[in-house]
Amino acid sequence: MDALRDVIYGSGLLHVTWGTVLMWSAAFLLMFLAIKKQYEPMLLLPIAFGMLAANLPLAGLMEPGAGFLWRFFHYGVEWDIIPPLVFLGIGAMTDFGPVIANPKTLLLGAGAQVGVVFTLVGAHMLGFDLREAAAISIIGGADGPTTIYVGAKLAPSVLGATAVAAYSYMALVPLLQPPVMKLLTTKAERQIVMRQLRPVSKVERLLFPLVSTLVICLLVPASAPLMAMFMVGNLFRESGVVDRLVKSSQNELMNIIIMLLGLSVGATLSAETFLRPQVLMIFGLGMIAFILCTATGVLLAKFMNLFLKEKINPLIGAAGVSAVPMSARVVHAIGSEANRKNYLLMHAMGPNLAGVIGTAVLAGVFISVLGG
Repeated sequence: MDALRDVIYGSGLLHVTWGTVLMWSAAFLLMFLAIKKQYEPMLLLPIAFGMLAANLPLAGLMEPGAGFLWRFFHYGVEWDIIPPLVFLGIGAMTDFGPVIANPKTLLLGAGAQVGVVFTLVGAHMLGFDLREAAAISIIGGADGPTTIYVGAKLAPSVLGATAVAAYSYMALVPLLQPPVMKLLTTKAERQIVMRQLRPVSKVERLLFPLVSTLVICLLVPASAPLMAMFMVGNLFRESGVVDRLVKSSQNELMNIIIMLLGLSVGATLSAETFLRPQVLMIFGLGMIAFILCTATGVLLAKFMNLFLKEKINPLIGAAGVSAVPMSARVVHAIGSEANRKNYLLMHAMGPNLAGVIGTAVLAGVFISVLGG
């Protein structure tokens, strides 16, 4: 009987709390969204399981210095290894042709980041310190790895919540962006047909990652871990001589890193850190940031049209967020709905990719100014 009593008291059953059950429920909800609804399943599924595992009583998976998942998080995320490797894989999959063919789209990618700045101010006014406000506001860029990178550098206490919010809103792009896009544009504007992009030469494709690395990393050194890996991945792709590296970056490496990233981030979502009123505010502010970034991108495109002889469809400004390629697809769908002859996908990919660059640069600025 003593042995049985020791087994019972040594198990986690007697340590289950209402907070534990709530976190399990949240984990199961994320799993449902990932599996049934296919909302960003590549990351939401491991994040959900990491959340479930971190809330197993007495398991100690996130015990500092000893926990299995703690090692993933500490050495992978806190030591700035996993997010830059994600950017390496993204770079290897990226075609910068639309940006090179239409450099104006770089402005749209930058313009969408204005929403991030507005949210930073708002979050700080609501009581978050500047480092937390920066980590929350970057959600608006809809770039999961960058959100994680900034959170790990500036505000680890809100990292889990900001990461889940970022990936949730990336998955909800088809629901969140169309109302904003339609509200800020007229039907005539949505019907604007843009001329086919010019062909981009091999030399231009090779020079783009090299010049971008030099310019961006010299201006904003704190963005170098993300931008350098992003651009070297793209250089691998465009060089045409390292197919094995490109395939490994796109597939095996990317898949392993995403699994580790998701489990690590999910494991930070313990009941003690997640079940706080601040977390609801983070999700609310994240949605506001995302909507503002969509809006400022569209408004900048409309402003640019005041000075352009050849008008651009302002819908493509909404793709200035970093949700690649979901946002570009949504822009194309709304444009086709207004005009069946409209094919905006490649035009929208320009701001979409510029948004990735813009969010990473802004992250570097935050880290430089606020310390990391």
